[in-house]
Amino acid sequence: MNVTRDHFRISALPGDLELPYIEIQGAHSGPQLSLLAGVHGCEYVGMAALRAFVAEVDPAELHGTITAVPVVNLPAYRSRTPFVVPADGKNLNRCFPGDPNGTYSDVLAHHVFERFIRGADYVIDLHSGDVPEALEAMTIYDESPVGETARRMALAYGTNHVIKQPATARVTGGSTSAAAADAGVPAIIAEAGGNGVVDNESIATHLRGLRNVAADLEMLPYEQEPAPCQIEHDNGWNWLYTPAGGWWEPLAELGKHIEAGELVGRVSDLFGDVTHEVEAPESGTPLFITTSPAVAADGLLMALAREVSA
Repeated sequence: MNVTRDHFRISALPGDLELPYIEIQGAHSGPQLSLLAGVHGCEYVGMAALRAFVAEVDPAELHGTITAVPVVNLPAYRSRTPFVVPADGKNLNRCFPGDPNGTYSDVLAHHVFERFIRGADYVIDLHSGDVPEALEAMTIYDESPVGETARRMALAYGTNHVIKQPATARVTGGSTSAAAADAGVPAIIAEAGGNGVVDNESIATHLRGLRNVAADLEMLPYEQEPAPCQIEHDNGWNWLYTPAGGWWEPLAELGKHIEAGELVGRVSDLFGDVTHEVEAPESGTPLFITTSPAVAADGLLMALAREVSA
């Protein structure tokens, strides 16, 4: 029974990057659970929830070991850079399992994967909406040989929406959960909160989810709080992009079903003239929407989750 606060030094990166982590060894035998947050540097809700969760864990009650990294993308956190790693402009959550001979993001992903994901029994990666995006609380897992275990974790987390990424049509390849699945480790990505705002309701959503999964895995004696309603999106989602940059005006609402062909937003130039109308290519539910008016060509606008089971 022990609690360790330490730094994981990555000497292969300039300045010997040191990532703080907490490791809690329980008084009882059990699995290894790795918790990550801050893979995107401005998604603060997940970081806040992870910090709060590990602070409340009693090692005397814990079965197994919990290892938690509150901020994975430390360079982006320090520079307040949304989405990407400042050194090379790459989205870290498209770089896993990483490459020790690649650019900064690839090297960072490689070392984080080898230290905190490979060899774990379970992984939870906490996210929220970054500075320019709003989202519905959701959990995501990948179709794989360990997919049913990951699905169970995703359902236990207790969000209203649960998305399975089909193995043949991954929208977010290179994510923590996808790389973990490929390595035989059940993993989920959990999302709550948005626009880089630290709000107590979203922190509570993540805390409830972490407690639920810890209870479901029989690691901690929490009482699970199931979601009142859950929709499983078994065929993933459709991400919508704009062909032209300009001023984005979303018309769709988060969590509200839309039909194929429905107008979901407009892009105009800076004089106010509409240059592009965005229609839904298929029916679905918007689970995240870009809230910033400023969009570049090929910029991400929203994601429609396919509704196939309830």
